[in-house]
Order: sequence, then C-alpha cells, then structure tokens
Amino acid sequence: MSGGVLYLIACAAGPTRYLDRGILRAQEAGWRVCVVLTPSAARWWKPRVAELAEMTGHPVRSQYKLPHESDALPRADAMLVAPLTTTSACKWAAGITDTLALGLPAEAVHLGIPVTATPFWNTALGAQPAVGQAVDNLRAQGVHVVYGPGEPHAPKQGDAAAFWNTALDTLT
Repeated sequence: MSGGVLYLIACAAGPTRYLDRGILRAQEAGWRVCVVLTPSAARWWKPRVAELAEMTGHPVRSQYKLPHESDALPRADAMLVAPLTTTSACKWAAGITDTLALGLPAEAVHLGIPVTATPFWNTALGAQPAVGQAVDNLRAQGVHVVYGPGEPHAPKQGDAAAFWNTALDTLT
C-alpha cells in the first residue's frame, strides 16, 4: 500500500534522530506524511521541528489538541509507528493512551485504518515478558507488528541510521 496520508509516529529510539530519512522515503513512495512524536522524541527534535514541518507541509504534533481546537492534520489513510520502543509497546497494548502518539494508533486500528509498528529495541529489553505479551496483544488487535532486519538487536548494537532503509517496506 502506498499513497494517501501516512501518519509517521516516532517514539524516542535511535532511529528517530534520522526521522528526516524516513519522511523522504515515505514521500518517495507516494505518501503525504504527517509526523507525530512522543513527548520524549519531540524533545530530541525540538531545535529542528520546523524542518520536519517544512518537509511535510504539516505541523508536527506531540500533544493532544485542546477541545476548542480543530484538527491540525488531515485524516490518516495508514499509520506507521516507527521506531516503536518497549515502553510505548507495553503502554499501547495495555490501553494506556496518555500521549497523542499512542492514542492515535490505538484508536485507528479499531476504526479500520491500517496500523503498522516497526520495533527498535535491544534483546535485553525485549526479553522482558511484558514486551512479548504486548506484541502479541497488539497483533491480536490487528496491528501489523514487523521487526526489521537485525531486530531486536544486541544492546548498544542497533543500526539506527539504517533502520529507515527498510522500515517503510513493512507497511501493509
């Protein structure tokens, strides 16, 4: 699937430093990209968030809007949560939607919008029983969870820069 509006939702993991590469890859594949960041990921991009907005033509979102505010982004045709961290996977699977980056895909998958998640975590964190249970729970809800090549990776060994070479290939 390609084309339409893609919400690219990034959690705070190494590949988020190279999010601009993911945006370009998605655009080359024909997607209109809207970026949503977890609050931690937003801190990483804070000095350069305008750059992401300029690349996409849409504001970068990291917080829920206020009740009186209108939606700032067009409706998504698909969502890609990449990179997905263990923290976000466990919260999402437990129904904890305290951030916009978790609330949007948690709702979307139950509205029939295709949601794909591409984890980026190390084997030590992934060994926690809650993480495997979270992945199983997300899949049972209809989330397409796809590990990229070399994932999970050994601690301190993940190739954050190369992540975007294949992350967009996981979209259903």
